[in-house]
This record gives sequence, C-alpha cells and structure tokens, in this order.
Amino acid sequence: MSAATTLPATDDAPELKIEGPWRRAWRRLRRRPAAMVALAVVLIIVAAALLAPWIAPHDPTRQSWTAVRQAPSLAHWFGTDEVGRDVFSRVIWGARASLAAGVVSVMIALVIGVPLGLLAGYVGGWTDAVLSRLTDAMLAIPFLILAIALAAFLGPNLTNAMIAIGVTATPIFIRLTRGQVLAARAEDYVEAARAVGNPHWRIAVRHVLPNVMPPILVQATLTIAAAVIAEASLSFLGLGQQPPMPSWGSMLNSAQRFLGQAPWMAIYPGIAIFLTVLSFNVLGDGLRDALDPRSR
Repeated sequence: MSAATTLPATDDAPELKIEGPWRRAWRRLRRRPAAMVALAVVLIIVAAALLAPWIAPHDPTRQSWTAVRQAPSLAHWFGTDEVGRDVFSRVIWGARASLAAGVVSVMIALVIGVPLGLLAGYVGGWTDAVLSRLTDAMLAIPFLILAIALAAFLGPNLTNAMIAIGVTATPIFIRLTRGQVLAARAEDYVEAARAVGNPHWRIAVRHVLPNVMPPILVQATLTIAAAVIAEASLSFLGLGQQPPMPSWGSMLNSAQRFLGQAPWMAIYPGIAIFLTVLSFNVLGDGLRDALDPRSR
C-alpha cells in the first residue's frame, strides 16, 4: 500500500492527495518536540550499542591495578572502577545488554501474547475464559517479582533473564490485544468480510490484526523501558549479565560499596538507565498521540 494516493484532477477541482496513515502519524510525531528529542536519544543509544567495538576507547574487561578508582580525566572520561576498568567503555558496552534485553524480551512477549490475545478476543467462549483467567493469575503477581523468580529458576545469565522478562510481559499484550480485538470484531468492515465468505482465520489475520496493531506498538515501546529496568534489576541481583561482561545493573551493584570514595562508578550507569527509560517512555507517549486517529 502506497503512502499517498493521488486522485485524478478534473477541470473544476485541483489534484488531491490522500495522506497515508503512517505518513500522517510521522507528521504528527514531528510536531511533538519532546518525542523527537526522545527519539534522537534512543537512536544515539542504539548507535552507541551497535558501534561499541569501534567507539569504546578501552577494553571493558581489561583490569589495571595502577588505575584503581581514578576520578574522571582525559584518559578515562568517566573514571575507573574498583579494578581499574574504564567506566565509559563499560557504559557503552553495557548498552548492548540493556537494549538487547529490552528488545528481545518484548519480541518474545509479542510473539506469544499477540496471537493468544487475538485468539481469545476473536474466538471467545471457553478459549477466552481459560486464557483470561491465566492472564489474570499472572498479572496478579508483581512484574519484577515474577521476573526474578523465573530468572532464578532458569539460571543466572542474560539469555535466561531476557526469557524471564519476556514471559513476564506476555500477559500485558494478551490483555491489550484481546480488548482491541473485541472492539474491532464488532466493526462494519469485519461484518462485511464475513458476509462475502472470508474464513475466520483470514478475517482475524488480514482485517482485524492490522487494525489493532497501533496500540500494541505503543505498548511495546513502553514495555521496552520496563524491560530495561527489569534487566538492570536482575543484573544488580546477579541474575542477569554475568561478570566480567558489563551491564548497567551489575555496574551499580559493584559501585554500591564505593559510593563515598568513587561516586562516578554509580553516577554514569545510573544516568544511562535514567535517560534510556525516560526516552522510551516519552517516545511511547508521543507514538500514542501520533497513532490515535482522534488526535489533531
């Protein structure tokens, strides 16, 4: 489907252009300065994570006992930690773990949650009842508590942490997708598709699912922020990224013992977590407004 469709001009009317939904959403998003700044920050963090081997000035795991807990300087922009490792390089490399945990865990939640929510909302009946009760049971447990329990059960490493966060976030997408499908199922275009003889699976996949995706995309953006916090919490507790590989949460865990002597060990990973989570939240709010067809 093209972004814009041109209608032929007549002698009495000028040429008209019908703006596509995604171009309209981008135009609305550009009108929100806070969302555009948040998008720029997210892109910078993503670029830093992808280009970490080339932009990090030092090996993030290399120890130097002659540079233990040195203050920020030209040689070490963010200072060094308790074993002489460059904090700036570790923050850059730590972005990889945090963003990977955020994106991969949300992808897991989408792959599991959206089909189940679509099934529950479209089929209804006992299928909806069973899935809804299971979803309610998982949502009754606090998000972080369930993620910690699953990560501890699976074992302490980044892959298991991402799986735990993804499974924990799945009920959010099941409930959201189910609610959107229940509303879309009663629309006229679904009745028209059913009237012309389309099978139920085709109606659900080709007609209902594309029309419920905008709020799901917004929720995915907001869930990435929650997943970044969850990964940092798991790493802080020793259930995420394992030493010596850097993670913002594990860096905070190491820094807690030296807050008086070397506060920079906690300040910079803390700022990285704060900026990342804030940017994804602001971007999610901007996307929600931009994708809302009722907004102007």
